[in-house]
Amino acid sequence: MVVNIKKCTREDVLLLQEISIETFNDTFRNQNSPENMNSYLAKAFHSKQLEKELSNISSDFYFVYFNNVTAGYLKININDAQSELMGDESLEIERIYIRNKFQKHGLGKQLLNRAIEIALERNKTKIWLGVWEKNEPAIAFYKKMGFVQTGSHSFLMGDEEQIDLIMSRALS
Repeated sequence: MVVNIKKCTREDVLLLQEISIETFNDTFRNQNSPENMNSYLAKAFHSKQLEKELSNISSDFYFVYFNNVTAGYLKININDAQSELMGDESLEIERIYIRNKFQKHGLGKQLLNRAIEIALERNKTKIWLGVWEKNEPAIAFYKKMGFVQTGSHSFLMGDEEQIDLIMSRALS
């Protein structure tokens, strides 16, 4: 098994869009109405939206490759790109998306560890993320990785308000 992590560029927008839609749909379509899913996917992963995110100097995307096949990606935010005001000492993991056929190979853990490395390189003291309160496998994974719930915030899935748990981990 060969795993590589590589920073995304603006030229990667279509692949980023493909993986985003595929993984979000695979993970959440059974728990949400088709209308809300389609509305969210069209807005959140429109190529123009992803280009805007890719060009933000306070956000970075990283593809993870499994045996030279793009298996998923990581999105991190600092400063004003964070989805909540957490301060300059924090780094947000906004997305860890792994395609279904590549799950259970430790890729999420590798991306999370890469985010921690980047946070430490940038002298951050805290790393945090939001995870849907009903996404129990992800919550269990983050707890195993040392995260604790420190709050919550609303997330709009189409016209439905959902709750994301905010989970944080102090860095030393």
